[in-house]
Amino acid sequence: MTLSDKPALLLIDIQKGLNDLAYYGGHRNNPRAEEQAAKILAFWRAHKLPVIYVKHNGTPPSPLSKGAPGNDFMEIIRPIKGEPIFEKEVNSAFIGTELDGFLKKEKIRHLVLVGLTTAHCVSSTARMAGNFGYDTYIISDATATFDTLGSDGQHYDASLVHDVCLANLNKEFASILDTTSLLDLL
Repeated sequence: MTLSDKPALLLIDIQKGLNDLAYYGGHRNNPRAEEQAAKILAFWRAHKLPVIYVKHNGTPPSPLSKGAPGNDFMEIIRPIKGEPIFEKEVNSAFIGTELDGFLKKEKIRHLVLVGLTTAHCVSSTARMAGNFGYDTYIISDATATFDTLGSDGQHYDASLVHDVCLANLNKEFASILDTTSLLDLL
């Protein structure tokens, strides 16, 4: 992937409600993920590359419920005029949206995914993107997830969940890079 490929940056669910740590289990990894996403966003805008926002409209009482303050994008990555926003009600950005049609219409074949959460919407979107044939990259330090409880009540730390999710996606559905490696590649 190079700049001439015109890769699209997908900013997935970087919304205020995902700061509600109590609702999501109390702990998450990569506390600077949004800062890294903002750094990548600045690069994309400076190079006039396609920027696409994905917003999750959660089912009440979710902090991401449509109309709730938590549904708003975080200030650090707010969209500007002309940057498309795709709203979804499930984990994948491709389900119930026109994202795939938009990407095809714009002849976009390369996707860079940042956002929240690695174990849910980032992973679901990456899997579908890979299945649809997009050349997909997930940026490890610009994504994050929360602690998880297994079906047996076992506690799994967010860092472990994040690493395992990325390991499962790597080379099957996406390439995994960090911010520095991504910007060096381009």
